[in-house]
Amino acid sequence: MLLERIKAIVGPSGWTSDPVELESHLTEWRGVYRGKTPMMVSPQSTAELAEVVRACAAAGTAVVPQGGNTGLCGGAIPDDSGSQILLSLARLNRIRAIEPDDFSMVVEAGCVLADVQREARSASRLYPLSLAAEGSCQIGGNLSTNAGGTNVLKYGTARDQVLGLEVVLADGTVWNGLRSLRKDTAGYDLKQLFIGAEGTLGIITAASLRLYPLPPNLYTAIVAIPSPGDAVSLLATLRTELADQVYAFELISERALGFVLRHIPGTRAPLDQNYPWYVLVECAAPQGVDALHGLLMSSIELGYAHDAVISGSDREAAEFWRLRHSISEAQKFEGASLKHDVSVPVGRIGDFVEAAEAAVRAVDPEVRVVAFGHVGDGNVHFNISQATGASTLQFEAGRERLSEVVYAVTRSFAGSISAEHGIGQAKRDMLRDFRSATELALMRAVKRALDPNNIMNPGKVL
Repeated sequence: MLLERIKAIVGPSGWTSDPVELESHLTEWRGVYRGKTPMMVSPQSTAELAEVVRACAAAGTAVVPQGGNTGLCGGAIPDDSGSQILLSLARLNRIRAIEPDDFSMVVEAGCVLADVQREARSASRLYPLSLAAEGSCQIGGNLSTNAGGTNVLKYGTARDQVLGLEVVLADGTVWNGLRSLRKDTAGYDLKQLFIGAEGTLGIITAASLRLYPLPPNLYTAIVAIPSPGDAVSLLATLRTELADQVYAFELISERALGFVLRHIPGTRAPLDQNYPWYVLVECAAPQGVDALHGLLMSSIELGYAHDAVISGSDREAAEFWRLRHSISEAQKFEGASLKHDVSVPVGRIGDFVEAAEAAVRAVDPEVRVVAFGHVGDGNVHFNISQATGASTLQFEAGRERLSEVVYAVTRSFAGSISAEHGIGQAKRDMLRDFRSATELALMRAVKRALDPNNIMNPGKVL
């Protein structure tokens, strides 16, 4: 009865139960989580989506919202009961408005991030959120996980880019909070409840986003460094000497770069010899490229850099960025892996990487640590690949213990188990180790208030 009702709401082009079409939507990017659904529904308007949710609420049936399905924590995958409705936001993909003078735009949740960036740039404005998956991830998913990416150092996370939201609540009510106000202290800031909630409190259908002036001419450099601790020293120097005009500062290990060079066609090493660590820097240099070159040379003389190269063209800058953005893809060719999206205080990144690697090697000295990430905001992707020549089954058998030690070290540094990928189902049971009983009780109270029947993406986050 419910399925027929949903079919009538969205029409023949708004649903599918074809196993072939569903296949890519029922497993996450790494293949770790897999679910079942009787139907994937793709509404083409907020009104249709709200009506679908009302029908599901009346039937007591859970809905699982899904954007580009690029997440790594299983947050957009239904469970294996086969009863949950998968709700795709892909057809909610209109740019509703762009206001260059207001430095804002209103977009629907299914808009692909790269399309939003292009639309903003066509109006001589910048939407700064930038991720490796920006060609396929969607704005709704970015906001639902409070995505970070490479520009957090300069612009903040996805949360900081939101001026207002439109949300479908658990009973099908539509909350229209699509304001573009910069200052508004009238009551609770309700939009913040839904950003980072992973669809467990309501479904984001549209957002009013903050835009910025296009940045000045940026310089992109790759700097070889002795250790992650030296990256912190280099970042502090550049931020100070460049008037805080550092836009991105990405840590890359020698192993991560090696995977990319081995598996991604058309890539090449940026320097003439190998070094243990690198950082990719994107910055503005008010005094010009010579001043930046001088700063990097001074860093080499001071001992917290080995070598450096500044891109000589936009093409070369894009090649540098491709090395960074290809790490996750390249790691897939090296067998099974564990992903740890953690954050620690920026000044302690070096100590954390050293301690975490030692802890992992104490458990299994043969596994390969693949560390990279966003030094400027303390976010380290401390990934682990199976040992060369080891069986995947052997690696999988020890994955729980390996994650336990990584998270134990993270906790000892007063860090977080989720810097930008969300909690989903992957980290749900670990959340209690990183959030107090009071915080968890508050989260559950909010969940009960907004979704008393637990139909909004159940089993995720809490």
